[in-house]
Amino acid sequence: MKNDNTSGATSVEQSPISRVVLMDTALLKAKATSRVEARRISLAPGFAAGYHVHNGPVFGSILEGSVILQVEGEPESLLEPGDPFYEPEGVPVRFDATDDGATFLAFFLLEVGQEPKISMLAG
Repeated sequence: MKNDNTSGATSVEQSPISRVVLMDTALLKAKATSRVEARRISLAPGFAAGYHVHNGPVFGSILEGSVILQVEGEPESLLEPGDPFYEPEGVPVRFDATDDGATFLAFFLLEVGQEPKISMLAG
């Protein structure tokens, strides 16, 4: 706290940096990550990607618009700008744009020589 001697008032100094943990998620299984690929991905309004699986864990954050995320066995959730997400490796997930469409950043954790792959599931 800083004492302002001229008025007798006390003020709190603001830090120039704010750090807030948005997500702290354990991986389903340990992964020897040698690199991370970041992608900016856009989904058209109302685009329903349907269920799919990734060959590695994917972390991300919604930049614009919104999506419905559902990880198999969990309730669906609405993600909006600033919301983080995690798609576990090998677990079916649904990531569908709402009527607003969506743009998001996705970070793919990759092993040596691995490239990100997505497999679409029927239904």
